[in-house]
Amino acid sequence: MRRVVLAAIAALMGWVGSASAQGWNDDRSLARARAATERRARELADSGLVDYKARAHGFLTFLGQIVEEPQSEPPKIVKADELMLQVYWKSPNLSKQLISGRRDTTLLPTDISYHRDHLGIVQNNFPGIIRLGDGDEVLDVPHPLSPTGLSEYDFAVGDSLKIVIPGREITVDILRVRPKDDRQPRVVGAVFVERETGQVVQMAFSFTRSAFRDKALEDISVILESSLVEGRYWLPSRQEIEIRRTGTWLEYPVRGIIRGRWEICCHEVNTGIPASMFAGPEIVATAPPQQLRRGFQGRILDSLPPDVRAVTDEDVRQIQEEARRLVRHQALERRRGAALGVRGISDFVRVNRVEGLALGGALAGRWGGGMVTSAAARYGFDDHFLKARASIAARRASGSAVELFAMNDFRDVGDVQEVSLARNSIAAQEFGSDYTDPYRAMSVGARLRWVAPLGMVWRLEGAAESQHAVAIHAQPASGRYEPTIPALTRRGFRGELSLERGPPLTVGGMSVRGGASLTWVEMKAIDSTSRAIRWVANAETERAFGKARLLTHTLGAGVARTGVHAAQDLVYLGGPVTGPGYEFHAFAARAAAMEHVELQFSVPFVPVPLGRFGRAGGEGTLAPYLHVVYVSGNAARSPDPSDRAAFFPSAGVGFYPPFEILRIDVARGLRDGRWTFGIDLTRDFWRVL
Repeated sequence: MRRVVLAAIAALMGWVGSASAQGWNDDRSLARARAATERRARELADSGLVDYKARAHGFLTFLGQIVEEPQSEPPKIVKADELMLQVYWKSPNLSKQLISGRRDTTLLPTDISYHRDHLGIVQNNFPGIIRLGDGDEVLDVPHPLSPTGLSEYDFAVGDSLKIVIPGREITVDILRVRPKDDRQPRVVGAVFVERETGQVVQMAFSFTRSAFRDKALEDISVILESSLVEGRYWLPSRQEIEIRRTGTWLEYPVRGIIRGRWEICCHEVNTGIPASMFAGPEIVATAPPQQLRRGFQGRILDSLPPDVRAVTDEDVRQIQEEARRLVRHQALERRRGAALGVRGISDFVRVNRVEGLALGGALAGRWGGGMVTSAAARYGFDDHFLKARASIAARRASGSAVELFAMNDFRDVGDVQEVSLARNSIAAQEFGSDYTDPYRAMSVGARLRWVAPLGMVWRLEGAAESQHAVAIHAQPASGRYEPTIPALTRRGFRGELSLERGPPLTVGGMSVRGGASLTWVEMKAIDSTSRAIRWVANAETERAFGKARLLTHTLGAGVARTGVHAAQDLVYLGGPVTGPGYEFHAFAARAAAMEHVELQFSVPFVPVPLGRFGRAGGEGTLAPYLHVVYVSGNAARSPDPSDRAAFFPSAGVGFYPPFEILRIDVARGLRDGRWTFGIDLTRDFWRVL
């Protein structure tokens, strides 16, 4: 039933925010809404349902996500709680929920605590008003099927569903709901109503932005499902709630997500529950925390529903995105003012062999209607050169944008970042190990970003640009720097078209993400023209096998060029990510590729107490891997330079201590390579470093 219902919702959600939708507030729709409202008002009095009790099993997870744009990395689980409830209900509207079991695990340090009502289920599909987070998140929003709601919402009947149970066929109408005034605290969604009786079978809804009392809230989505008990009573069977908050770390939005998933079963109807059972708070624990942990089998993470790690089921996601589009539009219209605009810690301070110590900063201004301006500058104390960037953009709630920009800054030749900029600064300063290969680019142009269906993101950029080589100006505390690339001085046009999948796509249990880009350069160099067409394609996959995960990373790139050849057009591989066991950018060629295969599994580790921030679990993650680099002929920096194509394999092992904040790597290049050792923060944190 659930899949059929959700598919129907998804097919009918294009109506949100559309003033021209057909069927809104027609006689049939209003009649259905009034009938369902009247039924809700009297069903408890004449349905014969006096009381019931049931059992509920749920997972409450807190996830974190650093989001640069709407299409981004999936959130990571920070904390997970598993709960067992004894649920009691008595007419007319008494509810009691006893927590009989609860355990948790912490994957990243956190001291989060949940509102009490997050620890239980929703009874009666909410009363006449909707309240969440003990009133701190949503307070007293009119229910669509209430006397007040009939005058505050628009209604439209969609298609019907046929539910077949033994000896009976039930027709359910899908009643779409939207607020008459979306600037008021209201609901946006759909209600599923049994045609014969007018009883609510399911609700799926979100809220307008003005419904949120906590201004850090981004959106809230609720799914309430009921099942038919004893062929007569529609009682709670499955519930989902997702609460997303967004703050800011530097210029990055940082999202915290609370997800609740509940399965309710084993209903017993009219058992004579005494009224004394309902004294005191609605949701209470039956024993101390130590006792509540008993009786669970296995690990919480092994028991979590598979959709907890994903954004959500695809069908539900379509419901949520329609409402979120309205919320994001409202946010863009209202957000104004200037703020700090740096993209990471290294925008404040960094060290490399060209600039030495460099200090910088940035400002970003939001002026309503999606208009955004930004400006950034950085000064190197050894190269005595001021780098700067500026842009003005018009952004839509969907994530699409048009931008005009100008820059006089460095661009790195690598297609993949090898280490975090924070680690690079330390290693460059202390040991002469600089994992950047920059050249100078002076550019003025425009960018177009389009978020297409299925999470596909297209980018088109065109600019008038000049490019120049840079030289070493700094001196490390020890060791020496490698030379910079001999970039060709040239000026002309540079264009780029790219496509990437934002959130990963799940196919047959495998998570897949990737992208591709095509760059066209036509510039004057010396007394001739330098032309180049450069392509890059990459894909990353992840699949679980029991408690282990298999990950792969595939990358290929090449360049076709005429006229004067430029070192900045070549493909560069080598380093901890693209060539473990080999020197940084050891391979520079007209075409190259790499394949990385890694198996991750848990291993015992010493538990570490962290006070109120939780406890580091007694497990780390071991990640043995195999890697191979393919280089076409004329590999300028290859350990075995020749005109022949060649393969350069390597093997290594990574280790993540508990919380998976750090990664330690040891690798060996198996063809003219060497042993390499590295420690860095995991890649999820690189963007803010």
